[in-house]
Amino acid sequence: MNASAKIPGQLAAVLCGIIGLFAFPCFARQKISAKIDKYVKTEMTRQKIPGVSLAVLRGGKIALLKSYGLANAEHRVPVKPETVFQSGSIGKQFAAAAVMMLVEEGRLALDEPLTKYFDDAPAAWKNITVRHLLNHTSGLGDYPPEIDLRRDYTEDEYFAAIKKAPLAFEPGARWDYSNAGYFTLGALVRRVTGKFYGDFLQERIFKPLDMKTARIISESDIVPNRAAGYRLVSGELKNQEWVSPSTNTTADGSLYLTVLDLAKWDAALYADKPLRQSSLAQMWAPTKLAGGGEKAYGFGWHTEKIKNRRFVHHGGAWQGFKSSIMRFPDDKLTIIFFANLQDTKDFKFARGLAAIFYPELKLPAGQPIADREPQTSALIKKVLLQFSKNAAEPNLFTPSARAEIFPVRAKQIAGQLNSLSIPVAVIIMSELVERREENELRVYRYFLTDVTRTFACTAKLTKDDKIADLELREIN
Repeated sequence: MNASAKIPGQLAAVLCGIIGLFAFPCFARQKISAKIDKYVKTEMTRQKIPGVSLAVLRGGKIALLKSYGLANAEHRVPVKPETVFQSGSIGKQFAAAAVMMLVEEGRLALDEPLTKYFDDAPAAWKNITVRHLLNHTSGLGDYPPEIDLRRDYTEDEYFAAIKKAPLAFEPGARWDYSNAGYFTLGALVRRVTGKFYGDFLQERIFKPLDMKTARIISESDIVPNRAAGYRLVSGELKNQEWVSPSTNTTADGSLYLTVLDLAKWDAALYADKPLRQSSLAQMWAPTKLAGGGEKAYGFGWHTEKIKNRRFVHHGGAWQGFKSSIMRFPDDKLTIIFFANLQDTKDFKFARGLAAIFYPELKLPAGQPIADREPQTSALIKKVLLQFSKNAAEPNLFTPSARAEIFPVRAKQIAGQLNSLSIPVAVIIMSELVERREENELRVYRYFLTDVTRTFACTAKLTKDDKIADLELREIN
């Protein structure tokens, strides 16, 4: 990979010139910078990531800008701070912000039913509130399977398909990441304001904050410094998959952003514009579930604590791009990165960066090994996803394993998985770290690495691919 791009002249002095930047003397700041370089370059090589754009901020001010590798592999264009990436789901915090601005103005209320704003809503939605959409407890889930991402739809056509889908659970009862819910928030902004949610963001957030390159995705427009997205197919770099233009206009995360745009957004989060601090406090509060449980997610942000230190963050994954914003409000530290590879292990990548500042987040020992039996890994991931939804199929297990695991251990495994930020994302990004034989069983060990914790999943399979045992254990 290419070496890190030079820091722009006006920022060159920042590393050694701002008192208290990292609360270390200059030589220590240089050491931190070198650690970031080493970590990022190592991971880019290992994961085959073409390019990365990274920023570290203190108190809303840029402390460090880093650019690595290529924004466009075909034309050999290097990444720079002005490189434009796709946001993925970090765009959800902007949709949530738009809604909270309308709440502040009295044009929306968090706990009023959607039927107040959508007179064409189905009867099953009568108990869904705006709050349920914001914190992923509506029961709407992901887009219905009949939605074709390569077909153009109008907003009304998307909405009609979402309204037909049955709810996965009673609103407020559970937490389940919902892109369909955030699409509906975008439709809600239009119903209330008469404006496309992207235009609302431009007028009320992007322009006032001078986020010069923040905008809705458009492949037809000329967008200076636009990065290309990539994916790996059998280990070979390929261009991102194509989706329809309308698919890239929805409120669940269809934005173009640079690290410079997000730096301005981060600075605004310390002020009372465009959002009041009281609104941000609501956005960063964990969700209370109807049964008395709690999920560490607010409105468009994961919200956690690490050794009593507040930590709010979100990642994004879409069309050949990965992204992350991590904020440690008590320390006024923010870490942002974009990568232009769909296969980037972004939770792990984010964790490794955060660990440079917070050693307690250090990644566990154990390197991924080549997965020569992907069909087995696919089976294990399928079973884990089923466990996370309390829907594991007992017939996938041996009789003795069924007796041992169901129902008590199955519930315990479900609880462990649902303690992760987004179980489906973490499970999909799991990495094989061990493969061995034991008493005529094949033993596989995977690491499921979240931003704050790691689970080791050990699965034992018979010759006929029945699961003889499955254990999930936190290792840090």
